[in-house]
Amino acid sequence: MRKIYKNANIHKFGKADIAVADGVVEKIAPDICVCGGDVVFDLNNAFVFPGFVDVHVHFREPGFSYKETIKSGSRAAARGGFTHVCTMPNLDPVSDSAEHLGVQLDIIKKDACIGVHPFGAITVGQNGEQLSDMASMADGVIGFSDDGKGVQSADVMREAMLRAKGLGKVISAHCEDNSLLNGGCIHDGEYARTHGIKGICSESEWRPIRRDIEIAAQTGCAYHVCHISAKESVELIRRAKADGVNITCETAPHYLVYNDSMLCDSGRFRMNPPIRSEGDRQALIGGICDGTVDMIATDHAPHSAEEKSRGLCGSLNGVVGIETSFAALYTHLVRKNIISLDRLIELMSYAPRARFGIGGGINVGDRAEFTVFDLQSEYAVNTDEFLSAGKSTPFEGMKLFGRCMMTVYGDEIVWRTDE
Repeated sequence: MRKIYKNANIHKFGKADIAVADGVVEKIAPDICVCGGDVVFDLNNAFVFPGFVDVHVHFREPGFSYKETIKSGSRAAARGGFTHVCTMPNLDPVSDSAEHLGVQLDIIKKDACIGVHPFGAITVGQNGEQLSDMASMADGVIGFSDDGKGVQSADVMREAMLRAKGLGKVISAHCEDNSLLNGGCIHDGEYARTHGIKGICSESEWRPIRRDIEIAAQTGCAYHVCHISAKESVELIRRAKADGVNITCETAPHYLVYNDSMLCDSGRFRMNPPIRSEGDRQALIGGICDGTVDMIATDHAPHSAEEKSRGLCGSLNGVVGIETSFAALYTHLVRKNIISLDRLIELMSYAPRARFGIGGGINVGDRAEFTVFDLQSEYAVNTDEFLSAGKSTPFEGMKLFGRCMMTVYGDEIVWRTDE
């Protein structure tokens, strides 16, 4: 049985129909003939993009299913237009061995509606001291990360990079120097000074990046930097790329839309790293425009309502964003002519697929993975509608353009608005 998606406005193809047979894109052409037994969906000239890929999410299972589950997280991702996500290992048990990883893989196999690819931990228990059993996990992970914690030891990171290179895997680094945190909870900027709040300096992010760049250059490891937020980080990565280092990086939508003058005393603005200054925001946008910043990742990090109800400094770090990512960036970057729509799709689909070796898309012969958006649809973000168990987002109430109408993953329609 074929599925025919008619009247599509397909990215890089234009107006055409899509025929999918047994989960594979069979044909893309104007006015594909419908045969007996075909199931037809009229997309009404909506825009079709290759399914988005988020290389940095926290789905909290196993261990913290009251915050999120593989099932709720993957459904939320599908609603946001994503067909693949990469989950971080700060779970219980931490994914630091084949046995511990297997607990997560079993849940993914049972409950995920899209592609969910775990990261293995760099160190045992993410304690930064003893390397995890990387070799035993290699076949089941997308890469290695201690996200949530920075690897404080240069020697440990060097050995991790050597092992990851030997296994053909990416090191995805949470870069944070604990000695520079000073008990801060937001950026060490004007808002912190005005309100008498301890701040987190940008050096706590860029100093470990500088260290890791040197190690990556020495080892030849494929090195990826998580959630950059500071202008100095952008410049360090720009120089490293010019020097031929095998490095990529991501930033998140909240760092591109907000600066620290827009904060308020609410847990929905508490994340790590923090939202920084307008100068940092502009540097990140500059990095997106010139190719220094390779991809967008949400760092989707759900918590319970109680854990996010303690104000800006008392709440736990982490906000959700997988259901608002495309719309926030389309509204604030594409519609304002800061970047092109093509560049946004590169950041959200093509670049992460290429870096992490994830297939699928909307070319003939691909596993069918695409998402359908009405770009003219304007709406206010209402967290009551979220499929994620987490509801704390800085985009709450914001008017955005771009509503996801459908997401296709293989032979399945994993999200439709009429659901």
